[in-house]
Amino acid sequence: MEKFFNAVQNMFKVPELRTRILFTLGLLAVYRFGAHVQAPGINGAQLERVWGEVAGTLLGVLDLFSGGNFRTISVFALGVTPYITASIIMQLLPVLSPAVKKIQEEGEVGRQKMNQWTRYGTVALCMVQTFFVATWLSRNQIIPETWTATAMIVITLTTGTVFVMWLGEQITERGVGNGISLLIFAGIVIGLPSGIQQIFGRVSAGDPMQTLGVIFLIVVLVALIALIVYVESARRHISISYASRRVGTQTFRGQETSLPLKINMGGVIPVIFASSVLAMPQTLFSAFPPDPNNPTSTWSQVSAFFQQFFGGDPYYELIFLSLIVIFTFFYITIIFNTDEVADNLRKHGGFIAGIRPGAPTAEYLNGILTRLTTVGALYLAFVAFVPQLLLSGFKVARLPFIGTSVDNFLMSTPGLSWIPTGLGYQFFLGGTSLLILVGVAMDTVSQIEAQLVMKNYEGFLGSGSRLRGRRA
Repeated sequence: MEKFFNAVQNMFKVPELRTRILFTLGLLAVYRFGAHVQAPGINGAQLERVWGEVAGTLLGVLDLFSGGNFRTISVFALGVTPYITASIIMQLLPVLSPAVKKIQEEGEVGRQKMNQWTRYGTVALCMVQTFFVATWLSRNQIIPETWTATAMIVITLTTGTVFVMWLGEQITERGVGNGISLLIFAGIVIGLPSGIQQIFGRVSAGDPMQTLGVIFLIVVLVALIALIVYVESARRHISISYASRRVGTQTFRGQETSLPLKINMGGVIPVIFASSVLAMPQTLFSAFPPDPNNPTSTWSQVSAFFQQFFGGDPYYELIFLSLIVIFTFFYITIIFNTDEVADNLRKHGGFIAGIRPGAPTAEYLNGILTRLTTVGALYLAFVAFVPQLLLSGFKVARLPFIGTSVDNFLMSTPGLSWIPTGLGYQFFLGGTSLLILVGVAMDTVSQIEAQLVMKNYEGFLGSGSRLRGRRA
């Protein structure tokens, strides 16, 4: 702990690092200030009433990544969500379009052009999303049903998103850490005090079972954070050898290096995809509710099934965890092309000992990647499921055949009665939030550590040690 406090003191002894940290904190403060500026024309009471009905839909997922801004329809209501969507689309485009892939391979010029397209895509997506948001607001009588009110919402929220995108880019360029990630981080952290307040309220009540429940929750969350830190920093190193080669009159000796592969190469993207897909049914039925006068219609029966389709429902959890695994394999297949890596190694004279260059190398890398992805997908599913189990429980009564008997057994057994209902906390700290919080913290601390070591100061782990971020 002493080394940690010494490192914090050293952070402010380096003028350049001190300036970057204060700059980052200042822009994060601006972002949080904007969260309290509500868009014009909003009926706050009606918004609060409607939000209680749609919190479990896709709008709830959107609110998570906007840091609660969408719940109040602030000027930053969409947060960085359009930018994240545009970035994912730009990652997928090189796979679908050879022309875009060629631009991507143009080095720094190509990177700047792709970034510019991402900004344009963010504005376009934001205008489309804000139009649908304005339509939803007017349909629920949160804003007047006039074109003037709709246009005002579209202009305000689009401008707010562009400003948030600019804040993130400024933090990345002139501050510490990845700006967009830090903005999401700040939005999630702002909800933690309410959770801590609930925990203290349970402990101060004096109920021994409540106190044991709090201790159990803290132990599980600490263990999950330790698991995330371990897996996110873990690497599978593949030894790469480069043969000696002669260029003109110079001879370059062979060298040994390694290709590091992460266990969780997909990051938090598969969990976001799965959450968004599963939130679509609630969003659809919220937008097109069934006819209450015809409860026997197919649409009404399907709607009745999906009314219980949320965290804790066995059917929801089964599909949710399956989608995480599927999206993990899908996303990693797109972002890591083993054929391309093998071809680049062959062109530069690199090879893996005992493996022929070309197709055999690609097949070898694909086998390793498949095993790593399997472990990474199961890890993501586990991290996403455990917090949901603690907070929402697992409603075993919905299971066919054995559900009722298992539910009766759990409810009558001391120490297990919390499983069907959860621990009863109202704050949300799911696997997605934990992955983002821990991952962004690791990246930011890793950059600060590098700056301290470069200036000959001891880092957070003392001299001779380096804290490695998830993207190191």
